[in-house]
Amino acid sequence: MPSLLYTPVVTRLRLRWALPLLLALTAWLGASPALAQQELFILRVIGGFFEPKAPVPDPGPSAPPVPGSMPEVQFQELLVKGDLAALNQACVEADGFGFTKRLQLLQARLLAMAPAPQPFQTVLVNANALLSCRAPDAALLVLNRFSPEPGLERDQWLVQRWRAAQAGLHHGLAAETLEELAKGNAASLETLALPLKLRDDGTIATRPGLDVYADHLLVLGRRRDAAAALLAGQMPGKPMAERLKQAVALLNQMPLQERDQLLERALDQAAAAEAWGLAIELLEQQRALLVAEGVEASRPRERLERLSQRVDDAYSAWQLARQDPEQSERTAELQQQLRSPRGPGGHAAVLLATPSTASPRPPQP
Repeated sequence: MPSLLYTPVVTRLRLRWALPLLLALTAWLGASPALAQQELFILRVIGGFFEPKAPVPDPGPSAPPVPGSMPEVQFQELLVKGDLAALNQACVEADGFGFTKRLQLLQARLLAMAPAPQPFQTVLVNANALLSCRAPDAALLVLNRFSPEPGLERDQWLVQRWRAAQAGLHHGLAAETLEELAKGNAASLETLALPLKLRDDGTIATRPGLDVYADHLLVLGRRRDAAAALLAGQMPGKPMAERLKQAVALLNQMPLQERDQLLERALDQAAAAEAWGLAIELLEQQRALLVAEGVEASRPRERLERLSQRVDDAYSAWQLARQDPEQSERTAELQQQLRSPRGPGGHAAVLLATPSTASPRPPQP
């Protein structure tokens, strides 16, 4: 599965998306709607996440204009007189058409046009425009011209620095930035929605900062730290089950019994969320874990068989019963069966030998 830390998307912004995107990123950065309408710097809200179309020759004095693009004379004037908002729009266009030379000229202009010191919002606008121009390292240089005091502005600055670091594949800096945002509490990153890409419908795809942080750590080879971050999550249900599943896969030096207990917790969370596909994956993982450690794996195998059959039968019966208002009691009963793996007949109702009672061989160091 490809990493979501940097997922290019072949797309091009349409002008009809401009105002919704302005308002969306303005709320994210904590600015006012009025500023959003004045500063068109966020026509490309997730700068640096989009893969340009197949390159075409840059327009120039001796080349015919490309339909739909800015004429060369207008572009040259923009380089000299354009403000940050207009240059950002030009970056979006140049990236969409694949105009490499124009991008390079715009990058150089953006890097030099607003030297320090500058107001905080100007620094963010400048860095965002450089991300739109596919210059994440230059965006980092601009951000480093400003050092906000602790508080909301610093958090906004750190998120912008994370965007530039991840776009430039600087995983060490990206992880360090998220650690600063966490302020010593990794679980707080669960509620930090980091922007990943712009969807075709104009909405922003996000991912919890905790999962992104764990991915950065994995790229850096810090498996134990990544597992610790995943185990720090507190959000119940499917998110916790998925993080426990991933953590167990990383903690191959942990004693077998402890890993098995983590998988049992994950199974309970998956069942509570009715995530039966994930529950089946967890039982498969549990079975493979026991087999690898030389332990009898009949327990997860039989639970897997019961769960698969039970989900098929109960779900089909529930689908039929829920269509009949007179079978509301039966519908509730079937739904409870789907929810409760440890209830009568549930896949966890009969526990066979556990790792602690099956005399497993000692885990290898």
